[in-house]
Order: sequence, then structure tokens, then C-alpha cells
Amino acid sequence: MAITPGTRIGVYEILGSLGAGGMGEVYRARDTKLGRDVALKVLPPAFTADADRVARFEREARLLASLNHPHIGAIYGFEDASEVPALVLELVEGETLDDRLGRDPLPLSEALAVAEQIADALDAAHGPGSSIGISNPPTSRSRPKASSRCSILVWRKRTRVRGPRLTLRTRRP
Repeated sequence: MAITPGTRIGVYEILGSLGAGGMGEVYRARDTKLGRDVALKVLPPAFTADADRVARFEREARLLASLNHPHIGAIYGFEDASEVPALVLELVEGETLDDRLGRDPLPLSEALAVAEQIADALDAAHGPGSSIGISNPPTSRSRPKASSRCSILVWRKRTRVRGPRLTLRTRRP
């Protein structure tokens, strides 16, 4: 199934692509029932027929659902009504941390504030049975001048690291 703007996955209408990684493709989508935009993470078409990949994707959803922390983005649900399994995730806008760092270095106070919030979220995510990896700067999100709060959002599996991979974005308090 080709996913393009206008495609519907359950009650979600695809608005556009946000990015892709080894374990999923992430789209901006509109929840037509609740009238809000969400991030919809779907398995790439090559993985939807692989029972092991689908099971890992479902485990990722359960792990996210077990976390409740102000600096960890929320999972709203798991959509499996169509031929494409999808995680329904909180959508938080922001530029990549890589882009932000490319402009100029973060002032020490901002860097420390972001690092503290990331460490707090990672500490919360390291509960029993959890194993996580940290994302790279191109998939991290940050709006340090508009916000003093960051959130870890989109999770992806890594082949070299056991467990989900995190994406960082910031949001207004």
C-alpha cells in the first residue's frame, strides 16, 4: 500500500511524511474523529508480512504505553484495522537538534536544561524490562528558544542496540 497525502489508515488521514528510519516511516496525520494532528508511525511495506517485525512493533507500542512521564511523548494508540499496522503518537513540532546545533552552539544553560530533561526521561524509561538507545542528532528535535521543556517522542529499533530508539523534540510548557 502506497502511503501518500490523503491515504486513510483507520480514522487517520495522512497529511505528509515526517521521516523514515530502519523500523518505521512516520507521517503527520489527522485524527478525523478527534480533530487533532498526530504522528503516525507505520512499518515499511517490506516488513508488514514479517511476523517477527510486526510482533516487535506491537511490543514497542506496549512499552510506550507503559511509560507516563512529562518528557516522554505519549502514545495514543495502536491502529491495526488496515493492512498497515501503525503507532499513533503525540505530534510535537520542532526543528532537528542537528539543525539547531548547526546554526550555533547551545549556550551552556540551554544545553544543561535539555540534558537534564533527557536524562530524567531516560531514567524513567529504564524501568524493569526496558532497554533503550539514544537517537542521533538528525532525528532529535529541539526548540530551545521557544521552550524550556523537551520530550522524547518517536521510538525506533536499532540493529546495533537492543531496544527502542528515541527521538527528542521540545514543546511549549
